[in-house]
Amino acid sequence: MIKPVYVYGSPVLRKVSTEITSDYPNLKELIESMFETMDGSEGVGLAAPQIGLSIRLFVIDTALFGEDHPEVKGFKKVFINPKIIERSEVQNIYNEGCLSIPSLREDVERPESVTIKYFDENFVEHEEFYDGIIARVIQHEYDHLEGILFTDRVSPIRRQLLKSKLNAIVKGKFNVSYKVKIA
Repeated sequence: MIKPVYVYGSPVLRKVSTEITSDYPNLKELIESMFETMDGSEGVGLAAPQIGLSIRLFVIDTALFGEDHPEVKGFKKVFINPKIIERSEVQNIYNEGCLSIPSLREDVERPESVTIKYFDENFVEHEEFYDGIIARVIQHEYDHLEGILFTDRVSPIRRQLLKSKLNAIVKGKFNVSYKVKIA
């Protein structure tokens, strides 16, 4: 079932999420709904806070990046209770967008690679290294679990320049083809 995406200004997007256990109610259905919502919104990642749940869960499917980044074709995963345990010192810049901040894209600097511990949808624990675009998507979604948005990672001057656009989003002044929930 496709869920509405909570947009900028929604308090749930600023909360630090809590861990869940394998007996979390309807977890399988929730994960399916998250993939459906992400696909229906033409996203490559979706964190639980973006659908109003302050839990440590996000999903990624990089199919939309397949043409520009063939190395990520077929990457589709569930991350439960993730913990980034290492970030590279080398940084890179990439133009990011977010389903919760419609019609806005900005260059964001992030570590080039990460090592992350997490549980998959079957609650099997993994520790994996990622770099490139997948590391970027992981960090973007991980930030959602920490109550951080990509606009928090741009320079203070740039943030000031974005203020009117962000205020417009809070007021519902944007146009998207997917269901949204405004605070």
